[in-house]
Amino acid sequence: MEEKEEGGGGGGGGYHRTAKRPRTEKEKEKEAGVRELEEGEEEEEDSAGEDAGGSGATKSRSRKNGGKNGVEDTHRIPPSPVVHVRGLCDAVVEADLVEALEKFGNICYVMMMPFKRQALVEFDSVESAERCVTCGAHEVVYIADQQAFFNFSTSQRITRPTNADDPTSRNKVLLLSIQNPLYPITTDVLYTVCNPVGNVLRIVIFKRNGIQAMVEFESVEDAQKAKLALNGADIYSGCCTLKIEYARPNRLNVVRNDNTSWDYTKPFLLHRDRGKGRQRQAILGEHPSNGYGPHCPLLPLPANSRYRRSHEPSQEMISYPPLLPKAFSSTPSSSSILGSSSVAMVSGLHPTKMNCNRIFNLFCLYGNVEKVKFMKSVPGTALVEMGDEYAVDRAVTHLNSIKVFGKKLNVCVSKQQAVIPSQVFELADGSCSYQDFSLTRNNRFSSTHSNRNIIQPPAAVLHFYNAPPTLSQHQLLKLCSEHSVPPFTKFKVFDAKPSLKTLSGLLEFDSKTEAVEALTVLNHYQIRIPSSSNPFTLKLCFSTSSHL
Repeated sequence: MEEKEEGGGGGGGGYHRTAKRPRTEKEKEKEAGVRELEEGEEEEEDSAGEDAGGSGATKSRSRKNGGKNGVEDTHRIPPSPVVHVRGLCDAVVEADLVEALEKFGNICYVMMMPFKRQALVEFDSVESAERCVTCGAHEVVYIADQQAFFNFSTSQRITRPTNADDPTSRNKVLLLSIQNPLYPITTDVLYTVCNPVGNVLRIVIFKRNGIQAMVEFESVEDAQKAKLALNGADIYSGCCTLKIEYARPNRLNVVRNDNTSWDYTKPFLLHRDRGKGRQRQAILGEHPSNGYGPHCPLLPLPANSRYRRSHEPSQEMISYPPLLPKAFSSTPSSSSILGSSSVAMVSGLHPTKMNCNRIFNLFCLYGNVEKVKFMKSVPGTALVEMGDEYAVDRAVTHLNSIKVFGKKLNVCVSKQQAVIPSQVFELADGSCSYQDFSLTRNNRFSSTHSNRNIIQPPAAVLHFYNAPPTLSQHQLLKLCSEHSVPPFTKFKVFDAKPSLKTLSGLLEFDSKTEAVEALTVLNHYQIRIPSSSNPFTLKLCFSTSSHL
């Protein structure tokens, strides 16, 4: 059973947040980055309207205390040398912040918040920080050609990494955050990027807050050189931007060699064909979607690049050997590339009733869906990139030849190894022909409850859950009518425990086809009720019950 989805808008927008309880200097220093990261996300979601007004920095945010109705907290965050910056674009790096804000005073340290479009900037004095916040309240301040918003941080100092460019600390592991990852990031890609700078021992890729990876180098000096050379660079032109920090672990533990982890000191961990991962070259150039790009240098960045600070010394250019396209056998075996792709191709889609979200609603029952793209050159056809080839196999097994909106779907394994967002256009319903679902919370195979997923073929009975506790049969029938989907004929609610705040049950339709259409349209529909500020995301899946 899944709990109620958290909605956007934690009520924390504006330039000034409510003051927290007094903390010691040690506590503030220890929690500098973590607290800003957690609180900043809510601020960013709710601040759009307030930021446009431009009055948040001159007026403190009024909030009502939870235990005392009608009593307002008018405290302000006291001035601090650390400024919290919001509204940044994804491509911003530390050098952009320094370039835009150094006019207010000397900057001691900058800490980026990957995937949050936020940062902490520490000035050398409170006066400099005050000039920054005051200026941002009365006039527009641009960072990398985008308006940014400023507030004092609750911390007096940004906590530096334990090994901040100090060779004596002996930490040789870097944390890489890949922003705007339009193309697959594998151990082979990161090895190709990092190894020319310093000798790489181990790589581990994980998806916790977006796509991140830890790279262990042979020495601290190699790690320092890699951070200096690669931070802020694009793996591929205009995307897959690297944001690099020092990691906490001093050593990585790798148990298998595959696309997400690799120990280059233990080749016996090999579990796959080593060559299959090297299908694209990691270069700062166009992504080789139609064959590999030309041989060109990668890093360090040119002296006039906005990703480099002016005082950083130039290094020798690092060249990467060209990778030629692979020549596949004319008689592919059962383990050929066609059978191991994580991309499915689905054709026979209804021209006006199907879109990216509805494809996601259907395919997410058999694995995580990363990206969906409709093909402009082949109407009624889309590519679906899933978490792995096993998810594609499950989707082909259960969804091929089913009928949706009167049209028979043809689902097969695609020859493509990734979905590339090219030739984006508008669909008949006005939605975009391409959508990235890699970070959505509606993917069901990456959460702690993923082991509860039951792979089930399409059936006439749907299991619904995460519904509002007050949801009735009449409301569900009205929902079906409003969205022009067939109504269910039988309705059953499971006895809920008193501790549960959501409702679950079963819906039986006249046929499997009607159930498929209802799931395609209503899965992940957000239901709002007056007593709750956050919507309930209705979730549907095929039931193991044949009838009620």
